[in-house]
Amino acid sequence: MSTGSDMHALVRRLYPICRSITGDGLRRTLEIISEYVPLRLREVPTGTPVLDWTVPKEWNIRDAYIADSEGNRVVDFAASNLHVVGYSVAVSTTMPLSRLREHLHTLPEHPAWIPYRTSYYAPTWGFCLAQDTLDAMAEGDYEVRIDSTLEDGSLTYGEHVVPGEVTDEVLVSCHVCHPSLANDNLAGIAVACSLARELAESNPHYTYRFLFAPGTIGSITWLARNAERIDRVKHGLVLACAGDRGGLTYKRSRRGDAEIDRVLEHVLRESGRRHRIVDFTPYGYDERQFCSPGFNLGVGSLTRTPYAGYPEYHTSADNPDFVSPEAMADTLATCLEAFAVLDRNRRYVNQSPYGEPQLGKRGLYDSLGGRSDAKTAQLAMLWVLNLSDGEHSLLDIAERSGLSFDATADAAAALSRAGLLKD
Repeated sequence: MSTGSDMHALVRRLYPICRSITGDGLRRTLEIISEYVPLRLREVPTGTPVLDWTVPKEWNIRDAYIADSEGNRVVDFAASNLHVVGYSVAVSTTMPLSRLREHLHTLPEHPAWIPYRTSYYAPTWGFCLAQDTLDAMAEGDYEVRIDSTLEDGSLTYGEHVVPGEVTDEVLVSCHVCHPSLANDNLAGIAVACSLARELAESNPHYTYRFLFAPGTIGSITWLARNAERIDRVKHGLVLACAGDRGGLTYKRSRRGDAEIDRVLEHVLRESGRRHRIVDFTPYGYDERQFCSPGFNLGVGSLTRTPYAGYPEYHTSADNPDFVSPEAMADTLATCLEAFAVLDRNRRYVNQSPYGEPQLGKRGLYDSLGGRSDAKTAQLAMLWVLNLSDGEHSLLDIAERSGLSFDATADAAAALSRAGLLKD
């Protein structure tokens, strides 16, 4: 499932489901994801303390509408699940439009779009609708009904692990709690599924752990349940807004100079892709949980246009037509290139550090015969030998020498085979 069209098909399949931070829509989403990458599902009961938070009650919804005096549904949950404010409590009443307006949300600047609103932790109810719809509603009484439940249940999240040569982990996280929003969050889910499948075929060095969890409370719950093994997470990446046509944006970890930060910056710069690098801020997606000061993990965030950076963000205009197969394929390719660098980035020690070792007698020059990049490969060997003092990584050497990471890594591999380097 590594083509853009395949990822786009998954976005379309997931799009109609009404998701939230808990509930059957979230479970159904994880069930579909597990058809692409097997998931280990976790259910954490309502009321469970998780760091400074508590797992909330579970919310489920079956139907909702606003009907006029003739019974016509002017706002209908069946037409768009964005019509209901997330976590709305049940309501069944009749009221005049003058009172109903207090519970209605629109986007006057985009009168044909439906906004996305939630109220997870303050029990209330409401509807979201197009401003055009509201403008067409006559004064008078309306039947208002939300058929929902908010009761004890559980929070669900899923994990998929791609085993590596070592147990040190790279954490890849995406949120799975938004309803019908294609770029935020379905494109990130689709890219993560393809990324997991591609990595499984590459025999990676690191173990890659994929986390599919509701935003904020999901990552906080995962951190609370994994605090004793969090030191295994050496690097991480949060994926979101992965399918719009904007350039790529990488947001650094809180550390600012973590290895994942340097790798993404290097890959984006060398690739020639249109991109931006931005510093960490404690606002955004779940990188802010992984980078909270008590954990301070080396976790960055990769998006295309970042959250709230495009007009369609958190509106009905963020539909499957807004995301493109080409953009998702480009996001996937960027992740694969970055993880290929991360997997091969090592520190070596020169085993013949006194003077320049003779490469010819070890057949290293002969191995370059006929290569169009023989001079570059030879120069890469000399740089790797000179800077392999146990302090410089291959990425350090590539950046200092101005050579590509691939040339540097290939040189290190050849020198290791000749016994001149020790990992």
